[in-house]
Amino acid sequence: MSTLIKRSLVVQAVEQLRQRIAEGAWAVGDRLPTEPELANELGISRNTVREAMRVLAFSGLVEIRQGDGSYLRTVQDPLQAVLALSRCTVEHAREARHVLEAEAIALAAERCTGDDLRELREALEHSRGHFHGEVEAYLCADMVFHQRLVDAAHNPALSELYRYFSGLVRAAVEHNMTRAPRCQATFDLHVEIVDALERHDPQQAKRLMRALIES
Repeated sequence: MSTLIKRSLVVQAVEQLRQRIAEGAWAVGDRLPTEPELANELGISRNTVREAMRVLAFSGLVEIRQGDGSYLRTVQDPLQAVLALSRCTVEHAREARHVLEAEAIALAAERCTGDDLRELREALEHSRGHFHGEVEAYLCADMVFHQRLVDAAHNPALSELYRYFSGLVRAAVEHNMTRAPRCQATFDLHVEIVDALERHDPQQAKRLMRALIES
């Protein structure tokens, strides 16, 4: 019973803090009140405040800086976007990938650095070892690779958006891998994409990404 009560207090604290954020109590970038201050305002313990802040940090609303405090990251609750994405169909995911990944890969081909290419090839080698093995292990490695592809576009907005979107990509890839035998040609498209980035060929990179999405 005590655990349920504690959990209820955390949920209530999270809701109160979400409401204050929505009402404009703090601006993006503002340092939030300290744990003792919030505990006093909300009439709860510091431990409950700490747990509530962790929930807000996990959802992307708040950034906790060790030794410095908590800062408001956005006033738009990313959790709602995540919940909306979770209701998307495989076809929705495919369409969204064409819009996001194909365009991001074209930018990456123009902007990628030597460090980007090195990290991409490292991620590619890691995923190669799992392609014909356990699905879960491959999916984890493949998501790292795809995130690095988008990061190579050097557009923070795209990178952040893709972090929320990656769960939908993962579900789409898992759907494809479980409905048909794995094809080496599909993995080889990953290699060809990195080669196109190294040649700084955005059109080819985009074409290959569209082929990968449809594979």
